[in-house]
Amino acid sequence: MTLIYGHRGAKGEAPENTLASFRRCLEHGVRRCELDLHLSRDGELVVIHDPTLKRTTGRRGKVAQTLAAELMAYDARLGGPGWKSECPIPRLADLFDACDFEHWQLEVKSASRQRAARTVVAIRDLAQARGLLERVTLTSSSREVLKAACQHAPELARGLVAEYDWLDPLKVARQYGCSLLAIKWTLCTRERVARAQRDNLHVSVWTVNDAALMRRLADMGVDSLITDFPGLAVSVLADRPRHAAGT
Repeated sequence: MTLIYGHRGAKGEAPENTLASFRRCLEHGVRRCELDLHLSRDGELVVIHDPTLKRTTGRRGKVAQTLAAELMAYDARLGGPGWKSECPIPRLADLFDACDFEHWQLEVKSASRQRAARTVVAIRDLAQARGLLERVTLTSSSREVLKAACQHAPELARGLVAEYDWLDPLKVARQYGCSLLAIKWTLCTRERVARAQRDNLHVSVWTVNDAALMRRLADMGVDSLITDFPGLAVSVLADRPRHAAGT
């Protein structure tokens, strides 16, 4: 069966990248997730997509300039589906402790060389301390981040996030020793999927929220789908034979 990853937890059903969202994902029986990470001012890994706070919390400022304790006090429900209770920005450490996912795609956005190195080392150290190294893949579209991962955290599996087609994503993935290709669905063709799998890449396609598209991509042979609606994906893909992932 094509595997399912909850996108930022269950982004279409609960406030993205919050404990409520990841718990909703698990409620659907989906035990794989994709999420986004930034370093706080004091070097904590926090789970939030944007480098700024405005979109999800309504507050001014940048994640990198804010202490983790302050970030954890901010309500991140803004702009998402309706939710009654407050949803603080979580630390990755707290998410690891609260949610038992089988596999985590941890996306790191573009960063300076120094910040990229600090981020990948922090991920490696935390995953190692929690005994999760085999269940984590660090993903990024940033060559600086992937280069830092190769240099400073070779123990971590790596994945390339591919959104645009001006460079051959398979060539870039090979260059950085990736085991996973997280590719935008608009770039996904049967030929590209087959080529990637011949290169031993797990092909994970994002962001797939339409039932017909889920079926089409599953028929194409992709290894996994990343979706805002893991419950829908479960119902759509339930009748397909299961297979093991390459991650």
